[in-house]
Amino acid sequence: MKHEVVEKNVGLMIVLMIVAISFGTLVELVPLILGKQVSQPIAGLKPLPALELEGRDIYVREGCNNCHSQMIRPLRAETERYGHYSVAGEFVYDHPFLWGSKRTGPDLARVGQRYSDDWHRAHMYNPRDVVPESNMPAYPWLFDNEINGERTGKKMAALRRVGVPYSDEDIAGAASAVEGKMEIDAVVAYLQQLGTLLQTRR
Repeated sequence: MKHEVVEKNVGLMIVLMIVAISFGTLVELVPLILGKQVSQPIAGLKPLPALELEGRDIYVREGCNNCHSQMIRPLRAETERYGHYSVAGEFVYDHPFLWGSKRTGPDLARVGQRYSDDWHRAHMYNPRDVVPESNMPAYPWLFDNEINGERTGKKMAALRRVGVPYSDEDIAGAASAVEGKMEIDAVVAYLQQLGTLLQTRR
């Protein structure tokens, strides 16, 4: 039988496995690469302003994305709890994107404008003050650390090289946009804009 020939010939089996995996990869990736829904931003999407960009970097630095995903799957249980499912066009300007799958804490894809700035500040300073059962660590140093804007413009320039449409004015004004701001201001600004373009109120 033909399958016996393949099973007994390791070299032939390896070649056929590579062909099968390559074909499957092409079938999965080519539509994503060529499809506009992956590469085109959703209506109203703009690059993060300087303060929110710094907030995103602090969010990554502190490991927030290790416990909080930013990807709502298109399943009823997910959309009823978190809101509209995530779409690729929301993340066109994210480098790297922070979808993730780990949910020690709730998904934050649609957290923007759900809570007040004061709530976020209290939550970051001592999570148990607002969510008694929380196991999230406190981040009091964010209230003491001032943002150094020397590199903000350079970050924007680097992101522009990979396709994020920052203007010369955005880059030139980046340092002044974050001047005198504390790290907590940046993190709260970042959280408050998350998912607001597709947010559906429950």
